[in-house]
Amino acid sequence: MVSRIFLIGFMGSGKSTLGSKLAGAIGYGFVDMDLLIEETAGMTIPGIFREHGEHIFRKWEHDILMEICRKDNIVVSTGGGAPCHGDMMSIMNRHGVTIYIRLPPSVLRDRLLQSKTDRPLIRGKSSGELEQFIQDLLGEREKYYNQASLVIDGINQQVDALVRILETIPGSAG
Repeated sequence: MVSRIFLIGFMGSGKSTLGSKLAGAIGYGFVDMDLLIEETAGMTIPGIFREHGEHIFRKWEHDILMEICRKDNIVVSTGGGAPCHGDMMSIMNRHGVTIYIRLPPSVLRDRLLQSKTDRPLIRGKSSGELEQFIQDLLGEREKYYNQASLVIDGINQQVDALVRILETIPGSAG
């Protein structure tokens, strides 16, 4: 099996939840890149954006990704925008298997409205504004997301089915 599995997709798509379950099922470690960035920086992502700006956040995100690419037997949940900046998507594709968890905007909206996570990009948006925002941003991001090794349905995805698919992919050269 491949030694690095990167889960990509829009915020609220279930990357962290699926990643944790998948890692447990195959005996790999699990890393949530956003949490790792927060731990390394000693502040939240909204705080990083506020104090240092997006440019510094993206640099730190890239540095964390390069560190992760030195590890084996790991499942990684990326930030929603990670694949869309610089060479991040090509790095992930070179060093492992990328899996895009695809969900329709209406499902993403419902999940984000129910989420307790502070997400600066969507703070204060009504349901209608949020769905339009998701449609617009997803329209920009899908060209990156669709470069993934695998595209899966985020609604009906079962971990055991995903494990069977991953077992058919030759190990990465990494």
